[in-house]
Parts: sequence; structure tokens; C-alpha cells
Amino acid sequence: MNTLPAYSGARISGCWALRADGSGGGEGSLDRLLPSVSTSLSPRKRTTSQCKSEPPLLRTSKRTIYTAGRPPWYNEHGTQSKDAFVIGLCGGSASGKTTVARKIIEALDVPWVVLLSMDSFYKVLTAEQQLLAANNDYNFDHPDAFDFILLVHTLRKLKQGKSVKIPVYDFTTHGRQKVWKTVYGASVIIFEGIMSFADKELLKLLDMKIFVDTDSDIRLVRRLRRDITERGRDIDGVIKQYNKFVKPAFEQYIEPTMRLADIVVPRGGGNMVAIDLIVQHVHSQLEERKLRWDMAALASAHQAQPLPQTLSVLESTPQVRGMHTIIRNKETSRDEFIFYSKRLMRLLIERALSFLPSQVHIVQTPQGEDYEGRTFHGKRITGVSILRAGETMEPALRAVCKDVRIGKILIQTNQDTGEPELHYLRLPKDISEDHVILMDCTVSTGAAAMMAIRVLLDHDVPEDKILLVSLLMAEMGVHSVAYAFPQVKIITTAVDKKVNDLFHIIPGIGNFGDRYFGTDAPPDWSDDDMDEPSC
Repeated sequence: MNTLPAYSGARISGCWALRADGSGGGEGSLDRLLPSVSTSLSPRKRTTSQCKSEPPLLRTSKRTIYTAGRPPWYNEHGTQSKDAFVIGLCGGSASGKTTVARKIIEALDVPWVVLLSMDSFYKVLTAEQQLLAANNDYNFDHPDAFDFILLVHTLRKLKQGKSVKIPVYDFTTHGRQKVWKTVYGASVIIFEGIMSFADKELLKLLDMKIFVDTDSDIRLVRRLRRDITERGRDIDGVIKQYNKFVKPAFEQYIEPTMRLADIVVPRGGGNMVAIDLIVQHVHSQLEERKLRWDMAALASAHQAQPLPQTLSVLESTPQVRGMHTIIRNKETSRDEFIFYSKRLMRLLIERALSFLPSQVHIVQTPQGEDYEGRTFHGKRITGVSILRAGETMEPALRAVCKDVRIGKILIQTNQDTGEPELHYLRLPKDISEDHVILMDCTVSTGAAAMMAIRVLLDHDVPEDKILLVSLLMAEMGVHSVAYAFPQVKIITTAVDKKVNDLFHIIPGIGNFGDRYFGTDAPPDWSDDDMDEPSC
């Protein structure tokens, strides 16, 4: 990583210390796990960390930050975006790692952040270990208590911008719950835990390493309060566990890793000087990585190229042309707009179904004769609508596909960055086995369509089983989707050549959602890749 300016490592004004020059040891001395390190420092009474699982969103004093989604996965050339910036937070239990993480997230003010806790990766205990844990005789503060293989695999995938499934650990039963949580990558990933620096492979994934250093008395009081009030433990058991496991483990495994940190933050979340320094550095790194979606580059990337072969445009019959004339007319009433839009949607869905695989099927007619017909050759058909305009196409799909399953994806555009952002996701179980019809009414830049396709791929839907259907598309959006996902079939009723400076389709159809629902869209709302309001 591009390190911060090198300092001597001494505390500056009693507030923070930097280890950016790498002094005090490096990764070369590590095997798989950081071995025990004897140190001349006088032992300090520290504890270890077992915070709650992170919520899907963080509510700060200023705003709500979503932690269950991410920005686009692909740039204008169809290639993967650069890796996320990963911050590792280490320190003893109740040192304030989670508080520091939340303070960083609030101060960063970037579109998307994921908070990943090491506590989710405790190993599954055997029956014998469960008995030990019940009697406070199991060492949860030893490196062997963590599933480092799963942890490294998960963090590596997140850093690459891929979705992961994270176990949910129950501290009252000392086991993993049956349901795992799906999390997506982000611009910034904050990973916190007591052993964040104890594994060599983990260290390779961290772009910035922060050690939170808080007085041992404060941490012990916090741990007593937490374990008694939140985890139903008695004071004798907490103190027994602390003396037998927590304190020795901190001195042997956690405290020595402080030398690996780029920044040491004394006093935890109350040290705003250190947090401001961290935030400034992360902002500079994000600027260098240019993770933001370059809409101008996307607009010019595919100019003058022929339309891809994966595109199918409904034949422009007088009927189709006439319906387009009506819905494109700004004077058309809402009732007529809805009526003729629905007619086009029905034709569009019928056209999309013709691209599904079929096989010969012979039936017997009432006259006793054989008829050689066709039948769908697949397990199921699932429709997925990109909210909100894509939802208007669901009735047309249900009208022609009996018992079709429906999923929904909510994507909104960040008006400050121009990036589409994933805010909500509900997909049917086992969607990976289905042929998926992805529905949105208009596609201009293709950014949200690309994000929605990436979501489906992350849920193991094969690319060649995805059909993107849209009433109206811009050439720019067609090229973007086809370039990034060459096996996705694209079906539309018309393709317009241009988008304007605001990435609205020209001549376009207007704001489809507003015209259909009779509403004024909020300023940050987008149905597709910019097309609400970009059509």
C-alpha cells in the first residue's frame, strides 16, 4: 500500500503513533500464524474481543450508511473494478475497535462500506468443547479458536468485489446459526477482531493496519458489563475466563502484533485526532484507485460500434411503432400511457420467452392423433424486477408464465458520485437453477443493469441463463451490458441512439416511473442505471 509518512513510532502529543516505516518487525518472520513473542515490555492486563454481528446498516448522528451492498463491479470497459481498500482493526476485547470502525465509517462519507467482524468466524465446537465452554474452560482467545481458512477466503472474495456468505455466531450457544448472511463487496472494507494481525495470509489482504490501544482497566470493566448483561454470564465465570485465558492470550498473541500496525490509536473511539488522520489517508487512497463510476468514459467507450448479436429488437411493425408514438408523446394521458405500455410489455415478454430452451414433446390430440410440439427445457423460470419501474412488467410475465417466481432488486443512483448503489435484494431460493428474466423498463447507461446481472451471477445464476428485457434502451446501455456480459441475451422493443449530458435517453420516453405511477420521483431515485430519471 502507499504508506503514510514515516514517523519514529513514538506517541505524538499523547494521541497517536504511526508505524508506517515498518520498524519493529515485518511479515517475513511469520509462518501461518504469528508465533508467541516474548517482549521486554511489562505485561499489561488486556482482554479479547467478542462483539455482536454487524448490522446491515449503520445509523450515525449524520446519516444512515448501508453495509449490505456495493457500487458497480465493472468499469466502462467491462473489466472488474479495482480491489476494495481494506482496513484491519486489531486490539484487545472492549478496546473500542467497533466504535473506532463506526467513527471511521461516519467520517469517511463514502457511498459504500462493509464492516466485517472476526467474531463471525469462530470454529464450530465439538460436543466435548461445548461442555468446556459452558464451564468457562474453553479458550476462545487462542488463534486455534478461529477458522482462519474460511476467514481469509471470505475477505479475499470481498476485496475482489464478490459476494460472500458469512456465518452468524451465537455467543450464548457457542455455535453457528443455520442461516448465513450474504454480504457484498464495497469501496472500503473494515475488518476488526482480536486476531486481525495474527495470520500471515490475512496481513497480505490489509491495506491499512490499525491497533486500538485502550487502558486495561477500562476494557475489563466493559467486558464484565457486556458478558453479564448481553450474554447471560455470571461475574465469577467472567473473571475465571479472564484470568485463565483472556489475559495470557492478550500478552502472548495480541499485544505483540501492535508492532505490525501502521497506526496505533490510544483511547479507542474517543481519539478523533487519530480517526481524522485515518480518514484523510483512506480518502487519498480511494482517489488514487479511482473506484468511482466514470459515466463520461462509459458514454464514449462504444461509439460507432455495431449493435451486438446478443441484442434482439422487437420488429417495428405499424402496431409497435404506433404504440411507441403514443407512449413517447408528452401529451399522452396517464391512463393511455399505462394501457399501451402494458401492451408493449406483453409483446416484449412473449418475445423473450422464445429465447428460452425447448425440446420436442409429442402429445395426443382429442382425435387420437400425435402432435409434435415443443416444451420448455429447463427447471424453472424466475422473473427479477429492478425496482421500481421494472416491477410494472411483472403482470405481463405472470400472464404468460404460470406460477412464475418473482425476485426484486432495488438500485438507486447516488447523485453525488453518479454511481448506482444496491440497497435491497430479495431473490427466490435456488435461483441458480433457473432461467432468469431480468426486467427494467428503460436502460440508458447500463450501469444498474450490469449491477443487477452481477448480483444474479453472485447467486450462481449462469450468465447464459439471464435474459435482460426492457421497453426502451440506449445504444450506450446495450453496448455496456453486452461488453461486460457477452452471454446475456438482451431483448427490447426499441433502441435510441443517444443520451444527453444528464444520461437521459434521447429522444426517449421521459421518466417512466413518474409517468406510470403518477408521481414525482425523489431526486436520488433511479429505476435502472440512471434511467429514473435518465430515460
